[in-house]
Amino acid sequence: MNSSRRLGTCMSAILVLVLAGNVSAEWDGSGELGLVFARGNSDTDTLNTKLKLGYTNEERWSNTTELSFLRSETEGELDASRFVFDNNTDYSLSDDSFVTGVGRYDRDRFSSFRFQASLAVGYGRKLIDNERQSFSIEAGPGVRHTEARDSGDTETELIGRAAADYRLKISDNAELTNESLVETGSSNTFFENELSLTVAINDSISLKTGLSVRHNTNVEPGRDKTDYLSTVNLVYSFL
Repeated sequence: MNSSRRLGTCMSAILVLVLAGNVSAEWDGSGELGLVFARGNSDTDTLNTKLKLGYTNEERWSNTTELSFLRSETEGELDASRFVFDNNTDYSLSDDSFVTGVGRYDRDRFSSFRFQASLAVGYGRKLIDNERQSFSIEAGPGVRHTEARDSGDTETELIGRAAADYRLKISDNAELTNESLVETGSSNTFFENELSLTVAINDSISLKTGLSVRHNTNVEPGRDKTDYLSTVNLVYSFL
């Protein structure tokens, strides 16, 4: 079994364990959808979706699974296609500290990599945690498997992973969030930052605007190192 299949098997196993969790766990979930159809001087079709499912079990274990998909066409030509799977499992050591295990698969048709898949473990701390705002950081080692798009070369390497999550409750119905991720290895450093503002319309539906920045330090000739994505999505909380 090659490295990409091993990583895929591990990620599938993580998802199965999530779905097979204790039925007494507290579940929450949301779905996001953004659509843009422009006609006239230019024809543009854009689809941006995200599904998020999480649970907390006995206040010790918590798990969050996210699936996101982006597709955009301009004048009938595909100019964006991205699929991301992310699973994060935390175990609380105390009120302020936790250990975490993360699996991530990122497939972007227009990046320098056909895909980047990683598994990592780490230690995290909640630096701020009150009713108005929260801020947590985590870091640890991992392994990453990548495939270059143009050459088809694959590489498996050890990486260091760090992440940060900041949330600010602006009002009773508005929240500002900023999530950052860094995966660094000998061949490439990947950085992603997502800033978003969510405004609740009612108990189930919200409007979310976001700006995402993705950066790879090592890309193949002719490709940009940095990608920017601005989104406006409707969010439906179904659990």
